[in-house]
Amino acid sequence: MPREALADVRDALFDAGAGRIGDYERCSWYTQGTGTFQGGEGTHPSIGEVGKEQRVAELRLETVFPEDRQEEIVGALRQAHPYEEPAFDIYALL
Repeated sequence: MPREALADVRDALFDAGAGRIGDYERCSWYTQGTGTFQGGEGTHPSIGEVGKEQRVAELRLETVFPEDRQEEIVGALRQAHPYEEPAFDIYALL
């Protein structure tokens, strides 16, 4: 996500039940990298133009959440994230 979206996305995820480890709350990790994408026909990118590849300084955010909160967490992410199609991965911790 763009750096300016970090606080809003973290708040939304934490409000939905993410980021708890034992007695700690609002746990997350993030790092900076470069995201690339190119919107096709019918897209409305919040950055750049349709049909042109974009390179954007972005942050990758990681956090944890209980399995039974997955639907709420993903919904909160989609609502708070500024991108039309945010990329995310979900890994089970065993």
